[in-house]
Amino acid sequence: MPAAELVEQFSRSSGPGGQGVNTTDSRVQLSLDLATTSALDDGQRRRALARLASRLSGTVLTVSASEHRSQLDNRNAARRRIIVLLRDAVAPASTRRATRPTKGSQRRRLQAKIRRSDTKQQRKPPRAE
Repeated sequence: MPAAELVEQFSRSSGPGGQGVNTTDSRVQLSLDLATTSALDDGQRRRALARLASRLSGTVLTVSASEHRSQLDNRNAARRRIIVLLRDAVAPASTRRATRPTKGSQRRRLQAKIRRSDTKQQRKPPRAE
């Protein structure tokens, strides 16, 4: 992924940090515009835009990291996070292979139907004979 296409923003992070917590901008927000990036071809871009639609602001994917005290560690964490997101988004969808139900699952399903039927039969009023 071209580093020039990534937009980094730094801000103060919450959490531990001692005396430096109020002075260091260790929180990292990393943004990548999926519509213009050269890291994806057209097919990958369409898949990524569709699969990440709920995470996007327009066509921009933003990831933040603030779990480390060091800005450098947070930068690396954010880069790893965005790479994993993109890798999962552009991967081709795996198709489910149809399998037959097991004998045990068939038996359990039929037993549950019989139990449910018995329960409902007990609710009926007795026959007048």
